[in-house]
Amino acid sequence: MIVNWQFALAVCGGAGIGLGVFLVIRELVPATPALGPALRRLHQPPGTGRVSTPASRRLDWLTGMSRWLRPPQMQLALIDQTSEQYALSVLLSALIGLATPTVLGAALWVLGVSFPLVVPVLGSLGLALLGGLLAHRAVLTKADAARDEFRQAVCTYLDLVALQLSAAHGPVQSLERAAAVCDGWVFDRLQESLRIAQMQMHAPWDELRDLADKIGIPELGDVGAIMRSSGSEGAQVHETLRSRADSLRDQIRTDNLGRAEAVTSKLDIPGALLVFVLLGFVLYPFIARV
Repeated sequence: MIVNWQFALAVCGGAGIGLGVFLVIRELVPATPALGPALRRLHQPPGTGRVSTPASRRLDWLTGMSRWLRPPQMQLALIDQTSEQYALSVLLSALIGLATPTVLGAALWVLGVSFPLVVPVLGSLGLALLGGLLAHRAVLTKADAARDEFRQAVCTYLDLVALQLSAAHGPVQSLERAAAVCDGWVFDRLQESLRIAQMQMHAPWDELRDLADKIGIPELGDVGAIMRSSGSEGAQVHETLRSRADSLRDQIRTDNLGRAEAVTSKLDIPGALLVFVLLGFVLYPFIARV
C-alpha cells in the first residue's frame, strides 16, 4: 500500500485550519450565561461584593491598584466603566509614556547619536506621569459630556412620563413605557434600572433615586421623588413633571450660555496679544531711529 504523503499532509493541514477556524468562531460567538451567577448578580444583597469569577480573580491585582489610584467612582459609574478598567487605562498610558523615550534613545544610540543617560530617564518618568494624567483627564472629560447628555435626556423623559400619566396610565407603567419610547444609552440605563426594580420587587422610583445617587445626576432623583408622591399618595403630578422639565431646560440653557461666554473670554487673550505684536511692528522703526 503506497501512502501519498502530500495528500496526507494536505488533509492534516486542512483539518488543523478548520479546527482553528472553529475555535475562533466558538470564542467570538456570545456564550449563554449561566443562570445561577446571573440570578446572584441580580438579587445581590446590599453591602456584598461582586460575584467572584475566574476572570475577576485574574484581575485581583488591578483591584488593588485601583484602590491605590483612588478612581472617580461617580464618573466611572456614569460612563459604565469599572475601577479595574480605569486602572488598566492609566497603567497602559503610563507604560507607553515610560517606554517611548527609551525606544527613541535606543534608536538614536544605534544611529550613533550620544547623549547623557539622564535625558531618557527623566523623559521616561515625565512622559509616564503625563500619560497617566491624560488618561485620568480623558475619563473626566468623557464623564462631563455624558452628564450633559444624560441631563438633556432626563428632560425628554420627564415630558414622556407626564404624557403617559395624562393618558391614564399608572405611575409604574408610565415610567416603564416612557423609558421604552426612545433609544440611546441613557434610556437603556433607565430601562435596566426599572427592570432590576421589577425583578427585585422594589419601587421603581427608589431604583431611579439610587441610580441618580450612583452616577451623580440629581435631576433623575427628582423624577423618583415626584413619582413617589404619585405612587404612594395618588397625587396628580403630570403638571409638576412638565414644570420640572421646563426649569431643567432653562438651567441647561443657562449652563451652556455660561460655557460659551467662558470660551469667548478665552478667545480675547490671543486677540490682545496680536494687538501688542502689531503695535511692536509699528513702533519698532521709531525706536530704531532713536
